[in-house]
Amino acid sequence: MRLLLISNSTNAGEPYLQYPMPRIGEFLAGVSEVVFVPYAAVTFSYDEYEKRVQARFDELGIRVRSLHKETDPVATVRSAQAVVVGGGNTFHLVKMMQEQGLIDAIRARVLDGVPYVGWSAGSNVACPTLCTTNDMPIVEPCSFRTIGLVPFQINPHYLDAHPDGHAGETREQRIEEFIVANPEVYVVGLREGCMLQIETGQLTLIGERPMRVFRAGQAPREVTASDDLGFLMR
Repeated sequence: MRLLLISNSTNAGEPYLQYPMPRIGEFLAGVSEVVFVPYAAVTFSYDEYEKRVQARFDELGIRVRSLHKETDPVATVRSAQAVVVGGGNTFHLVKMMQEQGLIDAIRARVLDGVPYVGWSAGSNVACPTLCTTNDMPIVEPCSFRTIGLVPFQINPHYLDAHPDGHAGETREQRIEEFIVANPEVYVVGLREGCMLQIETGQLTLIGERPMRVFRAGQAPREVTASDDLGFLMR
């Protein structure tokens, strides 16, 4: 498998997809067209999403083929050179992917060696479930099951902050709830500006910030790009 799982599309004060584009370009070397899954978009149209992503992929000389324009999305995935899944609302994305039969189609294609790039919600759906998304359940998918390309869960946009005057749960407390209910699953808190790359079973953290790893019965720990991440793939 070849996966590039990105925490966020855009760092504060930067243009859209600026920071991950060099890595995406390296990862997709030799690819002339990607199949794009735009269904996490809710407050803007799929056409707008396609146009926005195409503007950045033009820099790489790669055509973006958005599934919302395809009469047979599953067949399009089955012939894809690469699959790209954009961010937005994870519940909306998963509902649309389930309804169109894309969960199993994408999984099969990626297991055949086709590169997969996802950011934010697109990283969430590479996990076994959507249960560590930050998003509101604005629609109801038929299940929480997602593509399951990795055995662990990702929490993108992970934040350590507990703002003054905020009496609600922190992100860490929400993840601790998840691992109590799912004690066999690791959760990776992937901070903004960071990504995970998987090549031939080797998992690598890319970025200047560590990620926070959670597992039931263990204290949360900080893991850096120089650490061995093999334990997450078992």
